[in-house]
Amino acid sequence: MGRKRFITDSYPVVKKREGPPGHSKGELAPELGEDTQSLSQEETELELLRQFDLAWQYGPCTGITRLQRWSRAEQMGLKPPLEVYQVLKAHPEDPHFQCSLWHLYPL
Repeated sequence: MGRKRFITDSYPVVKKREGPPGHSKGELAPELGEDTQSLSQEETELELLRQFDLAWQYGPCTGITRLQRWSRAEQMGLKPPLEVYQVLKAHPEDPHFQCSLWHLYPL
């Protein structure tokens, strides 16, 4: 009766187009935190603080400032990054640096 039919026979064959020039399938996407663009000093510091906000090993960060959270983690022996403390002390009155990511959301 002819050859055995497969389920894939009912679907049309579609040839895949090549990706953009300079792109190969073997390349990995850059890791988080590895930006290809150079960031300004302020942007780098804010990114460090965002990563601190997202690190749950230092406890919750809602309802308190970053400095309060850093101090609490230090008192509890959780060894928060010293770089975070230095950035917070360098910008004592700036709410962009002192308040966590979620300071605008009500508790």
